[in-house]
Amino acid sequence: MNIMVVGGGGREHAIINKLNKSPKVDKIYALPGNGGIAADAECVSIDAKDLDAIVDFAKKNNIDFAVVAPDDPLVMGCVDRLKEIGVPCFGPDKKAAIIEGSKVFSKNLMKNYNIPTAGYEVFTDASSALEYLETAPIPTVIKADGLALGKGVIIAQTRDEAKEAVLSMMEDKVFGESGNQIVVEEFLTGPEVSVLSFTDGKTVVPMVSSMDHKRALDNDQGLNTGGMGTIAPNPYYTEDIANECMEKIFLPTIDAMNKEGRSFSGCLYFGLMLTDNGPKVIEYNCRFGDPETQVVLPLLESDLLDIMINISNGTLDKAEVKFSSGSACCVVMASDGYPQKYESGFEITMPTDKNIYVAGAKLSEGKLLTAGGRVLGVTETAPTLKEAIDKAYETVKSVNFENAYYRTDIGQRALKGVN
Repeated sequence: MNIMVVGGGGREHAIINKLNKSPKVDKIYALPGNGGIAADAECVSIDAKDLDAIVDFAKKNNIDFAVVAPDDPLVMGCVDRLKEIGVPCFGPDKKAAIIEGSKVFSKNLMKNYNIPTAGYEVFTDASSALEYLETAPIPTVIKADGLALGKGVIIAQTRDEAKEAVLSMMEDKVFGESGNQIVVEEFLTGPEVSVLSFTDGKTVVPMVSSMDHKRALDNDQGLNTGGMGTIAPNPYYTEDIANECMEKIFLPTIDAMNKEGRSFSGCLYFGLMLTDNGPKVIEYNCRFGDPETQVVLPLLESDLLDIMINISNGTLDKAEVKFSSGSACCVVMASDGYPQKYESGFEITMPTDKNIYVAGAKLSEGKLLTAGGRVLGVTETAPTLKEAIDKAYETVKSVNFENAYYRTDIGQRALKGVN
């Protein structure tokens, strides 16, 4: 089969790496891919948001199946466009992708269908939001309604920070149109858990749970990033909690989307907080998380393409979905200065026999050069979490590029939760 994967980061590299293990795969195209993905797929310089060019490429290259991985093309309706020309896809259509595309939609969905989440208020103008913040509990969470490259959420520790966040989103338009509406949300505490799940709109099969590390610096200090590393499974996510989430969150969400006429097919990501009052939804994503995919998929023992095809056909209940009982750790190696100003263009040397997923790199005269904030995700698996963490950091030592930066404590918080 000719497979097309839309996207070009570490997540897409992990997806392509796993798809390549399927005997059904003849060729994989990555649009646009990156310099590291080029070792595993043919990269085509078409932007993931250029839907016309993506559709044209699919027509001309006899694509048998497409995987649309990033949020932007999903929310824009890439799956709808490809299905119109007869290309089966993994990923939700535009109507369903709104679950990530609009925070206001997803919060109202949870409220209307009694799915546990943080209390919230929606605002369409800054003055009303500022007035509300005069008496709102602090800390509080300010969220831009639309997509904002994973950066549209600000946890305000003071009233002044909250007001500044409102003004930057709604008046300064730091996230463009995404800040036309905002959600001001109750601040929740407890261990965070990411649960990616396969679903065809009827059956839900959760993948191995994971724990992301968003802050740039050790001990969860510094600015929020797209993710500096992750581990799986998350030791705080017990079997009892998993059962509760299935009953109160996962199945009710799928049912709610069906009732809204927005049946969801693909990977639905549940960002959860395990509060003293039970698990609550912090956010939904309409696709595989990044870097959660880099630890979840290496633990998948079944054929990923088979699963995706079954989901596309509405027969997920017929698919084998089996995960290893082991653990995985991914350490993100970034350009020093990320998520703010950083330099790129440095040569990368690394072993070729390891699970190193390339996020931000380009090929130039046969050399792999850094070309982004998050450059690589170094992933290792092992029978125990501690072994996976130790192995990942050992592999990190064998990777070199000038200006490299990484956190040294990925997984340490999780180890405290291991019995």
